[in-house]
Amino acid sequence: MQVELTERQQEIIVRVVEEYVATGQPVGSKGLVERSGMHVSSSTVRNELAELEQIGLLTHPHTSAGRVPTDSGYRYYARTLLDRLEPQPAAFPLDLSEARREVEAALQATTEMLAQATRLLALVSAPPLQAETVRHVEVLLLQPEVVMIVVITSAGAVTKRVARFDEAVDPGLANWARQYLNEQLVGIQLGTQLLRRRLDDPGLTSVEREFVERLRPAFTELVALDEQRLYVGGAAGLLDDVRGDEVSAYRGLLELLERRRALLDVVAEALDPRRPFVRVGGEISNPALHELSLVGAAYGLSNRMLGSVSLVGPVRMDYEKAIRSVRAAASELSRFSEELFGED
Repeated sequence: MQVELTERQQEIIVRVVEEYVATGQPVGSKGLVERSGMHVSSSTVRNELAELEQIGLLTHPHTSAGRVPTDSGYRYYARTLLDRLEPQPAAFPLDLSEARREVEAALQATTEMLAQATRLLALVSAPPLQAETVRHVEVLLLQPEVVMIVVITSAGAVTKRVARFDEAVDPGLANWARQYLNEQLVGIQLGTQLLRRRLDDPGLTSVEREFVERLRPAFTELVALDEQRLYVGGAAGLLDDVRGDEVSAYRGLLELLERRRALLDVVAEALDPRRPFVRVGGEISNPALHELSLVGAAYGLSNRMLGSVSLVGPVRMDYEKAIRSVRAAASELSRFSEELFGED
Protein backbone atom coordinates (compact mmCIF):
# COMPACT_ATOMS: atom_id res chain seq x y z
CA MET A 1 0.00 0.00 0.00
CA GLN A 2 1.47 3.35 -1.05
CA VAL A 3 0.48 6.09 1.39
CA GLU A 4 1.36 9.79 1.24
CA LEU A 5 2.03 11.04 4.75
CA THR A 6 2.96 14.45 6.09
CA GLU A 7 6.40 14.86 7.61
CA ARG A 8 4.87 14.81 11.08
CA GLN A 9 2.92 11.63 10.34
CA GLN A 10 6.07 10.01 8.98
CA GLU A 11 7.91 10.87 12.19
CA ILE A 12 5.07 9.59 14.35
CA ILE A 13 4.65 6.23 12.59
CA VAL A 14 8.41 5.63 12.84
CA ARG A 15 8.45 6.47 16.54
CA VAL A 16 5.39 4.34 17.28
CA VAL A 17 6.88 1.30 15.53
CA GLU A 18 10.25 1.69 17.23
CA GLU A 19 8.71 2.17 20.68
CA TYR A 20 6.32 -0.73 20.30
CA VAL A 21 9.13 -3.00 19.08
CA ALA A 22 11.22 -1.99 22.09
CA THR A 23 8.53 -2.29 24.77
CA GLY A 24 5.73 -4.46 23.41
CA GLN A 25 3.26 -1.99 24.94
CA PRO A 26 0.66 0.11 23.07
CA VAL A 27 1.92 3.64 22.45
CA GLY A 28 -0.15 6.60 23.69
CA SER A 29 0.06 10.23 22.59
CA LYS A 30 1.16 11.65 25.96
CA GLY A 31 3.94 9.14 26.48
CA LEU A 32 5.08 9.52 22.87
CA VAL A 33 5.47 13.29 23.26
CA GLU A 34 7.30 12.94 26.57
CA ARG A 35 9.76 10.31 25.37
CA SER A 36 10.34 11.62 21.84
CA GLY A 37 10.82 15.30 22.62
CA MET A 38 8.45 16.28 19.81
CA HIS A 39 7.57 19.98 19.96
CA VAL A 40 3.82 19.48 19.61
CA SER A 41 1.00 18.93 22.06
CA SER A 42 -0.25 15.50 23.00
CA SER A 43 -3.65 16.40 21.55
CA THR A 44 -2.04 17.09 18.17
CA VAL A 45 -0.26 13.75 18.30
CA ARG A 46 -3.51 12.06 19.36
CA ASN A 47 -5.23 13.46 16.27
CA GLU A 48 -2.38 12.24 14.06
CA LEU A 49 -2.54 8.79 15.65
CA ALA A 50 -6.25 8.65 14.86
CA GLU A 51 -5.53 9.65 11.26
CA LEU A 52 -2.84 6.99 10.93
CA GLU A 53 -5.29 4.45 12.32
CA GLN A 54 -7.90 5.49 9.78
CA ILE A 55 -5.31 5.06 7.00
CA GLY A 56 -4.64 1.54 8.28
CA LEU A 57 -1.09 1.91 9.57
CA LEU A 58 -2.05 1.70 13.25
CA THR A 59 -4.68 0.00 15.35
CA HIS A 60 -5.44 -0.15 19.06
CA PRO A 61 -6.40 -2.89 21.48
CA HIS A 62 -9.89 -2.54 22.91
CA THR A 63 -8.55 -2.29 26.45
CA SER A 64 -6.01 0.46 25.73
CA ALA A 65 -5.99 4.00 24.39
CA GLY A 66 -2.53 3.40 22.95
CA ARG A 67 -1.83 2.33 19.37
CA VAL A 68 0.15 -0.54 17.89
CA PRO A 69 1.37 -0.92 14.30
CA THR A 70 -0.57 -3.01 11.78
CA ASP A 71 1.21 -5.14 9.21
CA SER A 72 0.85 -2.18 6.83
CA GLY A 73 2.47 0.05 9.44
CA TYR A 74 5.44 -2.27 9.72
CA ARG A 75 5.72 -2.40 5.93
CA TYR A 76 5.71 1.38 5.70
CA TYR A 77 8.37 1.58 8.38
CA ALA A 78 10.52 -1.07 6.68
CA ARG A 79 10.33 0.79 3.36
CA THR A 80 11.60 3.95 5.01
CA LEU A 81 14.59 1.99 6.31
CA LEU A 82 15.31 0.48 2.89
CA ASP A 83 15.02 3.88 1.20
CA ARG A 84 17.68 5.43 3.42
CA LEU A 85 20.33 2.70 3.41
CA GLU A 86 23.91 3.86 3.78
CA PRO A 87 26.08 3.39 0.65
CA GLN A 88 28.16 0.70 2.37
CA PRO A 89 27.06 -2.00 4.84
CA ALA A 90 28.00 -1.57 8.47
CA ALA A 91 30.74 -3.69 10.02
CA PHE A 92 29.62 -7.09 11.26
CA PRO A 93 31.46 -9.26 13.82
CA LEU A 94 31.91 -12.16 11.41
CA ASP A 95 35.40 -13.60 10.93
CA LEU A 96 35.53 -16.12 8.11
CA SER A 97 39.32 -16.46 8.06
CA GLU A 98 39.20 -19.79 9.91
CA ALA A 99 36.85 -21.18 7.26
CA ARG A 100 39.69 -20.85 4.75
CA ARG A 101 38.24 -22.29 1.52
CA GLU A 102 35.43 -24.30 3.11
CA VAL A 103 32.05 -22.83 2.19
CA GLU A 104 30.15 -25.05 4.60
CA ALA A 105 32.17 -23.76 7.55
CA ALA A 106 31.68 -20.15 6.42
CA LEU A 107 27.92 -20.53 6.02
CA GLN A 108 27.50 -22.27 9.36
CA ALA A 109 29.53 -19.57 11.08
CA THR A 110 27.33 -16.93 9.44
CA THR A 111 24.07 -18.49 10.62
CA GLU A 112 25.35 -18.89 14.16
CA MET A 113 26.58 -15.29 14.37
CA LEU A 114 23.38 -13.89 12.86
CA ALA A 115 21.17 -15.86 15.22
CA GLN A 116 23.27 -14.84 18.20
CA ALA A 117 23.30 -11.14 17.23
CA THR A 118 19.59 -10.82 16.47
CA ARG A 119 17.89 -13.59 18.51
CA LEU A 120 16.01 -14.50 15.32
CA LEU A 121 16.06 -17.58 13.11
CA ALA A 122 18.91 -17.24 10.60
CA LEU A 123 18.81 -18.86 7.16
CA VAL A 124 21.75 -18.92 4.74
CA SER A 125 21.54 -20.68 1.38
CA ALA A 126 24.68 -22.23 -0.12
CA PRO A 127 25.91 -21.60 -3.65
CA PRO A 128 24.60 -24.17 -6.16
CA LEU A 129 27.08 -26.91 -7.02
CA GLN A 130 27.37 -25.71 -10.61
CA ALA A 131 29.20 -22.66 -9.26
CA GLU A 132 32.00 -24.93 -8.03
CA THR A 133 34.92 -26.66 -9.71
CA VAL A 134 36.47 -30.08 -9.13
CA ARG A 135 39.28 -29.90 -6.58
CA HIS A 136 40.08 -33.61 -6.13
CA VAL A 137 38.80 -37.06 -7.11
CA GLU A 138 39.28 -40.37 -5.34
CA VAL A 139 38.45 -43.78 -6.82
CA LEU A 140 38.35 -46.34 -4.02
CA LEU A 141 37.99 -50.11 -4.35
CA LEU A 142 35.69 -50.99 -1.45
CA GLN A 143 35.19 -54.60 -2.55
CA PRO A 144 36.40 -56.48 -5.65
CA GLU A 145 33.18 -55.53 -7.48
CA VAL A 146 32.37 -52.23 -5.68
CA VAL A 147 34.00 -48.87 -6.44
CA MET A 148 33.37 -45.60 -4.59
CA ILE A 149 33.96 -42.28 -6.38
CA VAL A 150 34.58 -39.32 -4.07
CA VAL A 151 34.40 -35.82 -5.56
CA ILE A 152 35.69 -32.85 -3.56
CA THR A 153 34.71 -29.44 -4.94
CA SER A 154 36.40 -26.04 -4.74
CA ALA A 155 33.96 -25.04 -1.98
CA GLY A 156 34.84 -28.04 0.15
CA ALA A 157 31.69 -30.04 -0.60
CA VAL A 158 32.25 -33.80 -0.58
CA THR A 159 30.00 -36.15 -2.54
CA LYS A 160 30.23 -39.93 -2.78
CA ARG A 161 28.81 -42.37 -5.29
CA VAL A 162 29.07 -46.16 -5.48
CA ALA A 163 29.36 -48.13 -8.72
CA ARG A 164 28.83 -51.91 -8.73
CA PHE A 165 30.34 -54.18 -11.36
CA ASP A 166 29.48 -57.71 -12.43
CA GLU A 167 33.10 -58.80 -12.20
CA ALA A 168 36.07 -57.93 -10.00
CA VAL A 169 37.71 -54.62 -10.89
CA ASP A 170 41.44 -54.59 -11.60
CA PRO A 171 43.05 -52.49 -8.80
CA GLY A 172 45.44 -51.08 -11.40
CA LEU A 173 42.48 -49.82 -13.44
CA ALA A 174 40.98 -48.10 -10.38
CA ASN A 175 44.33 -46.45 -9.60
CA TRP A 176 44.70 -45.33 -13.24
CA ALA A 177 41.18 -43.84 -13.17
CA ARG A 178 41.99 -41.79 -10.06
CA GLN A 179 45.09 -40.31 -11.67
CA TYR A 180 43.36 -39.77 -15.00
CA LEU A 181 40.28 -38.05 -13.57
CA ASN A 182 42.40 -35.72 -11.43
CA GLU A 183 44.53 -34.80 -14.46
CA GLN A 184 41.48 -34.18 -16.65
CA LEU A 185 38.92 -32.63 -14.30
CA VAL A 186 40.63 -30.66 -11.52
CA GLY A 187 39.77 -26.99 -12.01
CA ILE A 188 36.87 -27.74 -14.38
CA GLN A 189 33.48 -26.32 -13.42
CA LEU A 190 30.73 -28.81 -12.69
CA GLY A 191 27.82 -29.02 -15.10
CA THR A 192 29.77 -27.66 -18.08
CA GLN A 193 30.20 -29.03 -21.58
CA LEU A 194 33.97 -28.91 -21.04
CA LEU A 195 33.69 -31.42 -18.21
CA ARG A 196 31.61 -33.75 -20.37
CA ARG A 197 34.12 -33.50 -23.22
CA ARG A 198 36.96 -34.36 -20.85
CA LEU A 199 35.13 -37.61 -20.03
CA ASP A 200 34.79 -38.46 -23.74
CA ASP A 201 38.48 -38.93 -24.55
CA PRO A 202 38.80 -40.78 -27.89
CA GLY A 203 42.37 -41.77 -26.98
CA LEU A 204 41.27 -44.20 -24.28
CA THR A 205 41.25 -47.95 -24.76
CA SER A 206 37.89 -49.70 -24.80
CA VAL A 207 38.44 -51.00 -21.24
CA GLU A 208 39.39 -47.56 -19.96
CA ARG A 209 36.51 -45.88 -21.78
CA GLU A 210 33.99 -48.36 -20.39
CA PHE A 211 35.28 -47.89 -16.86
CA VAL A 212 35.21 -44.08 -17.06
CA GLU A 213 31.69 -44.27 -18.47
CA ARG A 214 30.57 -46.14 -15.34
CA LEU A 215 32.08 -43.39 -13.19
CA ARG A 216 30.60 -40.53 -15.25
CA PRO A 217 27.35 -40.12 -13.20
CA ALA A 218 29.43 -39.08 -10.18
CA PHE A 219 30.12 -35.86 -12.09
CA THR A 220 27.30 -35.36 -14.58
CA GLU A 221 24.41 -36.24 -12.27
CA LEU A 222 25.86 -34.37 -9.32
CA VAL A 223 24.49 -31.02 -10.48
CA ALA A 224 21.22 -32.41 -11.83
CA LEU A 225 20.33 -33.89 -8.43
CA ASP A 226 21.58 -30.93 -6.43
CA GLU A 227 19.10 -29.12 -4.21
CA GLN A 228 20.53 -25.87 -2.95
CA ARG A 229 21.59 -26.38 0.63
CA LEU A 230 20.11 -24.31 3.45
CA TYR A 231 21.91 -23.64 6.74
CA VAL A 232 19.82 -22.75 9.79
CA GLY A 233 20.93 -20.98 12.96
CA GLY A 234 19.02 -20.24 16.14
CA ALA A 235 16.48 -23.05 15.82
CA ALA A 236 17.33 -24.52 19.22
CA GLY A 237 16.42 -21.32 21.03
CA LEU A 238 13.66 -20.27 18.67
CA LEU A 239 10.96 -20.09 21.33
CA ASP A 240 13.08 -18.78 24.19
CA ASP A 241 12.10 -15.11 23.79
CA VAL A 242 8.71 -15.58 22.16
CA ARG A 243 5.73 -13.96 23.84
CA GLY A 244 2.65 -16.07 24.53
CA ASP A 245 0.65 -14.42 21.76
CA GLU A 246 3.40 -15.18 19.22
CA VAL A 247 3.76 -18.93 19.82
CA SER A 248 1.09 -19.90 17.30
CA ALA A 249 2.85 -17.85 14.61
CA TYR A 250 5.93 -20.06 14.94
CA ARG A 251 4.04 -23.32 14.53
CA GLY A 252 4.06 -23.09 10.74
CA LEU A 253 7.72 -22.10 10.74
CA LEU A 254 8.68 -25.12 12.81
CA GLU A 255 6.88 -27.33 10.30
CA LEU A 256 8.64 -25.62 7.38
CA LEU A 257 12.02 -26.28 8.98
CA GLU A 258 11.39 -29.92 8.20
CA ARG A 259 10.98 -28.99 4.53
CA ARG A 260 13.99 -26.85 3.69
CA ARG A 261 13.08 -26.74 0.02
CA ALA A 262 9.89 -24.86 0.88
CA LEU A 263 11.85 -22.31 2.90
CA LEU A 264 14.30 -21.82 0.04
CA ASP A 265 11.38 -21.17 -2.30
CA VAL A 266 9.96 -18.55 0.07
CA VAL A 267 13.28 -16.71 0.20
CA ALA A 268 13.89 -17.03 -3.55
CA GLU A 269 10.54 -15.43 -4.37
CA ALA A 270 11.34 -12.41 -2.20
CA LEU A 271 15.02 -12.06 -3.12
CA ASP A 272 16.23 -8.85 -4.75
CA PRO A 273 19.85 -9.04 -5.98
CA ARG A 274 20.21 -5.25 -5.76
CA ARG A 275 19.33 -4.53 -2.13
CA PRO A 276 17.93 -6.08 1.07
CA PHE A 277 14.25 -7.02 1.18
CA VAL A 278 11.56 -7.14 3.86
CA ARG A 279 8.35 -9.17 3.72
CA VAL A 280 5.77 -8.70 6.46
CA GLY A 281 2.98 -11.13 7.27
CA GLY A 282 0.74 -11.76 4.26
CA GLU A 283 3.44 -10.52 1.87
CA ILE A 284 5.25 -13.83 2.40
CA SER A 285 4.15 -16.32 -0.25
CA ASN A 286 3.78 -19.32 2.09
CA PRO A 287 0.62 -19.13 4.28
CA ALA A 288 2.44 -20.88 7.11
CA LEU A 289 4.50 -17.70 7.63
CA HIS A 290 1.73 -15.10 7.41
CA GLU A 291 2.13 -14.16 11.07
CA LEU A 292 5.90 -13.65 10.77
CA SER A 293 8.33 -11.38 8.94
CA LEU A 294 11.24 -12.18 6.64
CA VAL A 295 14.29 -9.95 6.11
CA GLY A 296 17.07 -10.91 3.72
CA ALA A 297 19.85 -9.96 1.33
CA ALA A 298 21.68 -11.64 -1.54
CA TYR A 299 25.39 -12.43 -1.65
CA GLY A 300 27.62 -13.49 -4.52
CA LEU A 301 30.07 -12.33 -7.15
CA SER A 302 30.04 -9.10 -9.11
CA ASN A 303 28.43 -10.86 -12.07
CA ARG A 304 26.13 -13.40 -10.42
CA MET A 305 24.18 -14.14 -7.25
CA LEU A 306 25.19 -17.25 -5.31
CA GLY A 307 22.84 -17.35 -2.33
CA SER A 308 21.01 -15.43 0.35
CA VAL A 309 21.18 -14.44 4.01
CA SER A 310 17.81 -14.16 5.78
CA LEU A 311 16.20 -13.72 9.18
CA VAL A 312 12.74 -14.91 10.20
CA GLY A 313 10.97 -13.65 13.27
CA PRO A 314 7.86 -12.04 14.73
CA VAL A 315 6.20 -9.15 12.94
CA ARG A 316 7.19 -7.12 16.00
CA MET A 317 10.90 -7.40 15.26
CA ASP A 318 13.73 -4.87 15.23
CA TYR A 319 13.72 -4.27 11.46
CA GLU A 320 16.56 -1.76 11.52
CA LYS A 321 18.87 -4.23 13.24
CA ALA A 322 17.69 -7.14 11.06
CA ILE A 323 18.29 -5.21 7.82
CA ARG A 324 21.68 -3.99 8.99
CA SER A 325 22.69 -7.51 10.05
CA VAL A 326 21.71 -9.39 6.88
CA ARG A 327 23.25 -6.70 4.70
CA ALA A 328 26.54 -6.79 6.58
CA ALA A 329 26.65 -10.61 6.70
CA ALA A 330 25.87 -10.82 2.97
CA SER A 331 28.72 -8.40 2.28
CA GLU A 332 31.14 -10.59 4.24
CA LEU A 333 29.99 -13.70 2.37
CA SER A 334 30.35 -11.88 -0.96
CA ARG A 335 33.93 -11.00 -0.07
CA PHE A 336 34.57 -14.63 0.92
CA SER A 337 32.96 -15.85 -2.34
CA GLU A 338 35.10 -13.53 -4.48
CA GLU A 339 38.22 -14.99 -2.94
CA LEU A 340 36.95 -18.54 -3.46
CA PHE A 341 35.07 -18.47 -6.76
CA GLY A 342 36.44 -15.34 -8.38
CA GLU A 343 39.59 -17.19 -9.39
CA ASP A 344 37.71 -20.09 -11.04
